[in-house]
Amino acid sequence: MNLLKSLFISGLIATSSLAFAHGEQTHAKKTGPVKMEQKPWGIAGEARRAVRTIEVKMTDDMRFTPEVIHVKQGETLRLVHHNTGKVMHEFVLGTKEELDEHAALMKKFPNMEHDEPYMAHVAPGKKEEILWTFNRVGEFDFACLLPGHYEAGMVGKIFVSPR
Repeated sequence: MNLLKSLFISGLIATSSLAFAHGEQTHAKKTGPVKMEQKPWGIAGEARRAVRTIEVKMTDDMRFTPEVIHVKQGETLRLVHHNTGKVMHEFVLGTKEELDEHAALMKKFPNMEHDEPYMAHVAPGKKEEILWTFNRVGEFDFACLLPGHYEAGMVGKIFVSPR
């Protein structure tokens, strides 16, 4: 009887975790405090410090508009991601190397769960936002890392210039 109960509970856990995994399902909304962890491409921003709002459209032709964003060092942006397509898309900030590694992991583990302040998972027809402070000068990347999307060219660049 314990084995049967254990299998049942395992099945419930596995099934419920799929709701927060990549794919066509929606993702859990970010709740609680934002993780303020310095990354090479910046740190999570605060709404009161946002100096600009940029809408980034995501489409089923596997493109972002705009594909290039220019930022001054120290700027906090409100990046509003609008999925105008019919499939799930995501926006992940990072370095090219980090995005390549993450994309490879996504192929191996497509149901991988994650919710970082530099990621937005956007259901079809919906909007999500990221508040991000670009406190490091450099050239950074963003991409949709859902399997097939990255490979199809759903990528963009952010150029952060000195103040």
